[in-house]
Amino acid sequence: MNFKEIVKEVLLTEAKELENAATKVAFDVEKTVDLIINSKGKLIITGVGKSGLVGTKIAATLASTGTSSFFLHPTEAMHGDLGMIGKDDIVLGISYSGESEELVQILPHLKRFNIPLIAMAKNPNSTLATYADVFIDISVDKEACPLDIAPTSSTTLTMAMGDALAVCLMKKRDFQREDFASFHPGGSLGKKLFVKVDDLLRKENLPIVSRETQLKDAIVTMSEGRLGSVIIIDENDKVIALLSDGDLRRALMNKDFSIDCKVEDIASKNPKTLKNKDLLASDALQIVEDYKIQLLIVTDEDDKLVGVLHIHDLIEAGIK
Repeated sequence: MNFKEIVKEVLLTEAKELENAATKVAFDVEKTVDLIINSKGKLIITGVGKSGLVGTKIAATLASTGTSSFFLHPTEAMHGDLGMIGKDDIVLGISYSGESEELVQILPHLKRFNIPLIAMAKNPNSTLATYADVFIDISVDKEACPLDIAPTSSTTLTMAMGDALAVCLMKKRDFQREDFASFHPGGSLGKKLFVKVDDLLRKENLPIVSRETQLKDAIVTMSEGRLGSVIIIDENDKVIALLSDGDLRRALMNKDFSIDCKVEDIASKNPKTLKNKDLLASDALQIVEDYKIQLLIVTDEDDKLVGVLHIHDLIEAGIK
């Protein structure tokens, strides 16, 4: 049995059904989008079985892209949760057959309260479709299942149709990256757009020495600071140099090396600094990578030390 061929056949079967659906797009997309956009309430997704699972995903996608939405199981709706549907809400009902008993049972109640209904089903003459204000055809010619029974191609098409609807709504709302990030503050995009240098800055117990400090004493400070570097300041508390462990290793290779020398003698003069602590952390990471440094020193306008940002702080915060 060639499983690779089976995988290929399943993917091609489902891809063909998606392509077929794309060529017909038989429902009134403008009406559907306007119905949702102009609603003052939420878009509530409902369905049972595989349709319910797909509906849960569609609701999550809509909610994260600017459309207030949640999933409601029709059985729970019939046992008290129908009150979760408000007079300004819209319902998207999903049932491939259009005859799922649990879903059909709540339709008269939706009609009684004049709740707009969008239906996803295969049959435009089904009970679900006849109750609907908009019917979205999710019929497929063939399921990817070898028995042509298990929901496979049909659930893929249903999910894709939900994605298409979400994208239409995003376009209508002019939904931008910043909007998406505001719904995902803990995600990588949210961190990239909202986390600033000041949020990650180390300001306390920094390894600082004066330019007159002997190297042997600076090494002690470096060890205690746990940053692999020592920041050197002048008599006006301005940052003038940085001694990194790399500087120290290179100095050790010099035949004239003395541990009693001044730390400034072997340090890197005029290290890369940043004066804008409100810079996005993602932009700071770019600076760190461009200059191939591990420690970015942040100063005020007078070159006095404000704090430091280590590359490990950026990585641990999930900044990419």
